[in-house]
Amino acid sequence: MDESNAKRWARHLARVGRWRKNTACHLRKWADQHGQDIQRQFLQGATSKLGSSAVTLIILWWETRH
Repeated sequence: MDESNAKRWARHLARVGRWRKNTACHLRKWADQHGQDIQRQFLQGATSKLGSSAVTLIILWWETRH
């Protein structure tokens, strides 16, 4: 690799490193502010999915019996 490509690659890696650091910092701050919301939303989504699956199973059972 010639010198200009090596420098360009190093700048690219530095830029990616800054981007990852800034993104991780932003996500940490966001999670601290919304931590309880995330857990609550996950549980609501899981219970909704379970309820939907249960209804589907009941409908399928009813259709096969009648």
